[in-house]
Amino acid sequence: MGVSVELVKELRARTGAGVVECKNALEEAGGDIEKAIEILRKKGIAKAAKKMGRVTAEGVIASYIHTDKKLGVIVEVNCETDFVARTKEFQELAHEIAMQIAASAPLYVSPEDVPQDVLEKEKAIYREQVLAEGKPEHVAEKIVEGKIKKFYEEVCLLEQPYIRDQNRKIKELIAEKIAILGENITVRRFARFRVGEE
Repeated sequence: MGVSVELVKELRARTGAGVVECKNALEEAGGDIEKAIEILRKKGIAKAAKKMGRVTAEGVIASYIHTDKKLGVIVEVNCETDFVARTKEFQELAHEIAMQIAASAPLYVSPEDVPQDVLEKEKAIYREQVLAEGKPEHVAEKIVEGKIKKFYEEVCLLEQPYIRDQNRKIKELIAEKIAILGENITVRRFARFRVGEE
């Protein structure tokens, strides 16, 4: 099936993918642009996974100050080269991440950053709650695992649902940008300040 040049242009504008990738995705999707976007996202995330081990020593410090001037965020987002760090897409991603931190108040970047003692304490609390509900031990462990996953979604930036699209996690948003920009991207650290808070 042939796809129109206009459709390819539109898909390119919406995804940032190459002409050939857009044409192939549209052909695979039978001309349906939404399906084509999904196909590109899946392929992009697979490509991004290969890049995720690479060193990220360049990047930017992004900030977000809320309109009432009572909430602010500063975040370091890294990539592989200064060239990518200066691109509009990368800078926009860093700003989106700063806004995410302001809105969702994560405590850690990823689950690996959660201190072991904090994790053990949470598990103990959840286990007690579940056993108090009368659930058997083998079922309790599975429920506790589910609750820990939910805990990560609340306190870990990369696991949080993206504020602009609750169906995507921040780590998926970053993976999409890795696929588009062709470099590994990591969030190194952040600080969130609210007037009057410790």
